[in-house]
Amino acid sequence: MPEGPIDLRSDTVTQPTAEMREAMAGAEVGDDVFGEDPTILALERAAAQRMGKEAALLVPSGTMANLVALMTHCQPGEEVILGDQAHIIRAEGGAVSRIAGLLPAILPNTSDGGLEPDRVRSAVRGANIHHPKTTLLALENTQNFCGGAVLGESTTNELAAIAHELGLSTHMDGARIFNAEVATGISAARLAASMDSVTFCLSKGLSAPVGSLICSDADFIARARKNRKILGGGMRQAGIIAAAGLVALDTMVDRLAEDHTNAKRLAEGLVELGLEVDVERTETNIVVAPVPDALALAAQLADGGVLITVLSDTLARFVTHHGIEAADIGEALTRIAAVLKVAA
Repeated sequence: MPEGPIDLRSDTVTQPTAEMREAMAGAEVGDDVFGEDPTILALERAAAQRMGKEAALLVPSGTMANLVALMTHCQPGEEVILGDQAHIIRAEGGAVSRIAGLLPAILPNTSDGGLEPDRVRSAVRGANIHHPKTTLLALENTQNFCGGAVLGESTTNELAAIAHELGLSTHMDGARIFNAEVATGISAARLAASMDSVTFCLSKGLSAPVGSLICSDADFIARARKNRKILGGGMRQAGIIAAAGLVALDTMVDRLAEDHTNAKRLAEGLVELGLEVDVERTETNIVVAPVPDALALAAQLADGGVLITVLSDTLARFVTHHGIEAADIGEALTRIAAVLKVAA
């Protein structure tokens, strides 16, 4: 059993594997801004292939990946349709407006992280000098703030078809799209096939230390490269980072199933402890528990040796990831039970 705290705050706390560290130490590198880092070029080719797109671009973070994509799709003053639970809205510092200069048109997310098709149609503004131009529809898969919900292929395709019919481009924040792939058995490429661009993170469940990829057609990626430079994301001998990403794509996708199994067991255990967790909606590696006071519970659990995060005043989040084993889930439930008994 672990002696220290069991960290269920996020899959961003994952540590690089020994194979990643070895690859990083021996990586062949060059100046990426000049397009001369062979390891980055290899990673970008691999990422594009996995997503079924022509090209890809490595950036330091998921937040930058989304921001670069938005800036490449849209001009300042234009409008992007987003769900109210979208990571772009809730957890990226307002960059969509502050830096990209875009107006968010915010619609309520459905429980699976999608959007109501009729609401999307209604949100697209017609030509009028008083209105911003609606340019982009942005979706998310899996949907973090909807409890790691998987956005289904048919839902994605339906919403993308509406957007394209109305002259919009489409972007997918696919930070955890490989969790969706493993949960559904449908490839990430198919899940993102109707999207004009898609991003994914290396540094969450895939356990690489840093990095995200933007995937799209070659012209889009060429324009995105300039926006990455504008944001200060032009890296030099960053093949050291890319080497870990290549290992992550090769070795860490299939093992996400372990995280999903552990999350389901955790959800079931929390129900046994009296929390109203929707076990059926625990599809991937995120467990959301409605509680009277999430901040107080997080503080009590931290004292009891379990680290979690809060989504709101009344929603607690537990995330399974590489480094958390089945035995850790059992021990976490034991510690949670002790805290809940004292709190009661």
